[in-house]
Amino acid sequence: MATKTLKKKTAGKKVSDMTVNELKKLIKDTVLEVIDPDYGLELRPDVEKELQESIKSKERIPVEDIAKELGLKW
Repeated sequence: MATKTLKKKTAGKKVSDMTVNELKKLIKDTVLEVIDPDYGLELRPDVEKELQESIKSKERIPVEDIAKELGLKW
């Protein structure tokens, strides 16, 4: 993913040595990571395939059942 590439590219670099675009990208990625800790992560191909199949399926699990299984009050 681009985030990992940018981090490798900018690791150990001083801000004064970065281009404006590198700095903007670094700031943007940092903010997105704070908002969403999973930002920049990729799904394994098998998980992605399973999700695609689930989306196509007509079978649905009620949210109440999932909450109950997780011990959440719904």
